[in-house]
Amino acid sequence: MLDLIGAVCAAYLLGAIPFGLVLSRLMTGQDPRQHGSGNIGATNAMRTGGKLVGALTLLADISKGAAPIALAIIFQFSEWWIAAIAIATFVGHIFPVYLKFQGGKGVATMLGVMLPWQPLAALFGLLIWIAALLISRYVSVASILAAISLPLLLLMGNNSMPALWVGLLFAALVTFKHSGNITRLMNGTESSITAKKKITRAPDAPAGEN
Repeated sequence: MLDLIGAVCAAYLLGAIPFGLVLSRLMTGQDPRQHGSGNIGATNAMRTGGKLVGALTLLADISKGAAPIALAIIFQFSEWWIAAIAIATFVGHIFPVYLKFQGGKGVATMLGVMLPWQPLAALFGLLIWIAALLISRYVSVASILAAISLPLLLLMGNNSMPALWVGLLFAALVTFKHSGNITRLMNGTESSITAKKKITRAPDAPAGEN
């Protein structure tokens, strides 16, 4: 039991590593929290540090979600313990202890968590994200739609009850973390992927993305 609890704690600490901040500082000397939207996720890391920083941040955030789940599956943890590790990793990303619990929005880490555990749901969710982005031109719209579709995809796939509960929690938290984006979408001030935006920090910029 103590080993399992330790695994959950380790998953949280891994998920809490702010790779967008670490990579941006190492590769460009910049703090993404002080530029663009103020987020530490891949989108803002790309805006402030370039495509390579953004791509590496995306890969790192996906990988830190996938690694604990893959290990849990290899060691044949029960579905409920896998669910606990999934939640810990995801919560670590959006509420990281290293950054006073001000983290990202969890989309990339959510994908990483689901890929080794529920690969079909993860892949269909990714397709939904891509389609929504191409149609709407808004990363936030694509992220919200992918997140809220996850429980339905899990239910349609006749997957486990632990996975379904995790999907519902992820959908709720991702939507909550995008509350500022939803407000800007309603006000018509949200930036699209085609918009050219100056790299300046808004006073009320949110603290995390992806």
